[in-house]
Amino acid sequence: MDSGLAALLGAAVGSAATLGAAIVNGRFQARAQHAQQSRQHRRDAYTRYLSALHDRDLALDAVLDALRPDRPDPAAIDELAARFVTLAREVHRTCEVVILEGPATVVAVAERVTNASADLSYVMRSMAEDARAGDTTRKAEHAALATERERALYETVKEFRLAARAAIGQAV
Repeated sequence: MDSGLAALLGAAVGSAATLGAAIVNGRFQARAQHAQQSRQHRRDAYTRYLSALHDRDLALDAVLDALRPDRPDPAAIDELAARFVTLAREVHRTCEVVILEGPATVVAVAERVTNASADLSYVMRSMAEDARAGDTTRKAEHAALATERERALYETVKEFRLAARAAIGQAV
């Protein structure tokens, strides 16, 4: 074989190998970049959701605090409850993004957070209705139930954090 032909053939094989390696490397890099972007979208969605939960929980605490006195101020309770409802809507809005971005494991825990939150909200609404009516017969019962449901919500939010960390690939 002619040395020039051998050199040309060697260059062609080398070029093909280099091109093949570049294609494989490009695909690998594209997949890695896509995975990183997906993790970042999830992280952002989970962060917004947790932030909305935090703000809503502070508003709920304010309502519950306003209901503690023997004679709560109905106007203050209504104002605080309206703020709570606004923030609860934000939680639901951010949860929709979690549902779109997250895997089924995270979505399932987010739904448990929603249920635990609804359970606590129900108690708060009952307490507010009783306060408006001047009915104190169930006040101690409602206060104990609210404390129990606050704890359940807190535990469920902790579960969400763990599921979210696992979904974005952080050590749990």
